[in-house]
Amino acid sequence: MADYYVYGKNAVRECIRSRDSKHVYARKRLENDPLVKLASDFGVPVSYVEDRELDKLAGNGHHQGIVAQAKLPELVPLRRLIEIGKEKGRYPLVLILDGLEDPANLGAILRSCDAFGVDGVIIRNKGNVPLNSTVAKVSTGAVHHVPVCGVGNLSQAISELKDAGYWIVSSDGEAKLELDQVDYKCPIALIVGSEGFGVSNLVLKRSDFIVKIPMVGHVNSLNASVATGILVSHIFLSRK
Repeated sequence: MADYYVYGKNAVRECIRSRDSKHVYARKRLENDPLVKLASDFGVPVSYVEDRELDKLAGNGHHQGIVAQAKLPELVPLRRLIEIGKEKGRYPLVLILDGLEDPANLGAILRSCDAFGVDGVIIRNKGNVPLNSTVAKVSTGAVHHVPVCGVGNLSQAISELKDAGYWIVSSDGEAKLELDQVDYKCPIALIVGSEGFGVSNLVLKRSDFIVKIPMVGHVNSLNASVATGILVSHIFLSRK
């Protein structure tokens, strides 16, 4: 996968800690900054450059005087994602994205997944936004902490998850069940659909439960990343 540039202290810090940083560029006056020391401790080369060079690397983004050249994480196999859930010693939770197309949405979703302990995200190899620099930047470092699995066939992946003991929960605005009417204290694979079309009918038929987010406003749909944040946060809190 191609390299990209992470900028801003928080994003650079997470990139270094995840060991996906290849090189750090910083202002000279940051020579004694703890973040520069962190890079050195992790064996990441550091170069001191002028602000104009940092501006160029960050695409004129707010870099706070530091930019890291990073590599995108490798996709993990589904069997590894299932192993990760078992290793954590609690109810596993994976997220399946069915046809998501907006890289900014995927980046924001990864942030929510990191915040609420999702074990990993499953995407289709075709027909779904791939991991790219936009996803990584919007995720502000979460892309380096949440494993992402690419699969050729969602139905086959769902079958493997069911064989591993997962219950399949899809989100759909027309569902009869509301979000809080399902017991999530078991291995869960949560499915969120595309921005325009939602979860496909074929995937809905493979689901054990189909739920909706109860709403009282005038707008009856939510952005995919907002909906995912609500769903995973509810599952997280319901298990506490």
